[in-house]
Amino acid sequence: MSVAAEMEGLLREAFAPLRLDIINDSAKHSGHSGDDGSGESHFTIVIESTAFDGVSRLNRQRMVNQALGDIPGQRVHALAIKAIAPN
Repeated sequence: MSVAAEMEGLLREAFAPLRLDIINDSAKHSGHSGDDGSGESHFTIVIESTAFDGVSRLNRQRMVNQALGDIPGQRVHALAIKAIAPN
């Protein structure tokens, strides 16, 4: 299973998102620090969920990182997160 597919499954299970975009940015970073040659080293996640209602931006990012377990920092070098509430 690809890292992107694994992240999608974990985030759907944790947040039942209204919107979930997982964008693989790895090609933009080819040959840069953190590029392990796998083609899955840099990602952007855009996630919208009612689970983020009333939660600060920092805590939303922490929630996403926690749901992803060892993926950020261990299996993915860089992860940009935009976690938003529906309103």
